[in-house]
Amino acid sequence: MNARPDDQNAGTSQKEGGKRRLRADAQRSVDAIVAAAKELFATTGVDATTREIADRAGIGMGTLFRRFPQRADLIAAVFHSEMDACAGAATTLAAEYPPAEALARWMLVYAEFIATKRGLAKALSSGDPVFVGLFVRFDQILRPAARILYKAAEAAGQVRPNLDATEILCAVTTLCMSTYDGKPDHAGQMVAIFVEGLQLQHCCGRPVYA
Repeated sequence: MNARPDDQNAGTSQKEGGKRRLRADAQRSVDAIVAAAKELFATTGVDATTREIADRAGIGMGTLFRRFPQRADLIAAVFHSEMDACAGAATTLAAEYPPAEALARWMLVYAEFIATKRGLAKALSSGDPVFVGLFVRFDQILRPAARILYKAAEAAGQVRPNLDATEILCAVTTLCMSTYDGKPDHAGQMVAIFVEGLQLQHCCGRPVYA
């Protein structure tokens, strides 16, 4: 099916700074598709059909495929959006709460980010080159977010010292992969226990483990 002339031009505006920017109507379509895919991926996994995603977004299949020619493109877009939101939460929490509480709250945000990616591990290990950038992005924004929050809490004497941000992220990820009697909140409960174990209490002026 041939695209109409206005469809062909709807996706971009004039070049600015060497990059093409989506026009407002096209950006709304992209945002709706990503939001719909995010919701469906969280409930049914990344195998949700493109028809389900298009219907949830309120757009036609032609629009979906123009914006995201391959399923991998859509998965990557959702993952990028989620990573940016998770990293942004670190900045917000650091400004609103004491260091240890900011770290604890962010780890629960990160746990939710991981727990809602059902089936994503299989997709990421598929070897599709589209996903290579996701690992780079993870290292660029999520590891630094965890490191900054942890170092602030460590400097304040509120958490166990001498840990690595990567170790913390791996621990939370592992906890999120576990299930117990089908309870959806099990991962969050385990992460909360882990967070409590990281925090330091003080007795007679000396820090002690919780």
